[in-house]
Amino acid sequence: MKWIIKDLSQQNHFRQKIEALSQENLSLCYQCGECSAGCPIISFMDVSPNQIIRMIQLGREEEVLTARTPWLCASCITCTTRCPKEVDLAKVMDAVRQYAAIKKIAVPERETTLLQKLFMKNIKSFGRQFELLLIGKFNLLSGHFFKDVLLGPVMLRKGKLKLLPTFTDNLKQLKQIFARAEAEEKIEETTGN
Repeated sequence: MKWIIKDLSQQNHFRQKIEALSQENLSLCYQCGECSAGCPIISFMDVSPNQIIRMIQLGREEEVLTARTPWLCASCITCTTRCPKEVDLAKVMDAVRQYAAIKKIAVPERETTLLQKLFMKNIKSFGRQFELLLIGKFNLLSGHFFKDVLLGPVMLRKGKLKLLPTFTDNLKQLKQIFARAEAEEKIEETTGN
């Protein structure tokens, strides 16, 4: 890929925002490619993880936010453990997703964000994951009504799925944490930071 670098202030703003959200110093990345070499889902990505870092370094906001890669990242932290400079690429990918949400940018991978929202809603409601509800809601909202429907009874029989949710003991504290985080997000949205 070749890019013509024009407006350095705009580039710096995007890079600084991602670095602030992720709390990572992207200058440390020297493009060794270890993160991409170890990524278990790189074959599904349109841009390799190290290229995402490079695009952020160059301030290529539009290319980063329209790439499928940040949305497909499973945050398995294989890249992070392999990085010789200890750049937490999983946090960087999460920061890109946060930035896109703050800017209200259309997501290239709708199902991925749907799953992420449902996952977090489950955590907020129960304090842990209730897989049966997660699978049911995801299939319903994504339009895959009968996807893996034959696996359900097998997983129930083997005890992999529970019919009823279990709640964490500290649900009240967890809800307070979510409330604080949501309040901070609203402040960030209104101030534009």
